[in-house]
Amino acid sequence: MPTARIAIVGDYNPTLATHVATGNALAQAARTLGVTVEVAWVPTPLLRTAGTEMLAACDGIWAAPGSPYRSLDGALEAIRFARERGKPFVAT
Repeated sequence: MPTARIAIVGDYNPTLATHVATGNALAQAARTLGVTVEVAWVPTPLLRTAGTEMLAACDGIWAAPGSPYRSLDGALEAIRFARERGKPFVAT
């Protein structure tokens, strides 16, 4: 079964319904498509300090709902990375 690796850029908070729903939506889409999905939440401050190369192994990038982000610069770095590398990108 193929695997899709998705990076969710955002500052995960399990009390936010939108964050829980994002993971559930990806899991449901994977079941429907017959693929496995690996989801990694990537905190925005980490992108600012460690860089965006950690996103290179991902098949797609999702900018999570729930702003303001702890690091707007980190979120913008992820968007730039997706645009410049031709990675599929979605923002909610």
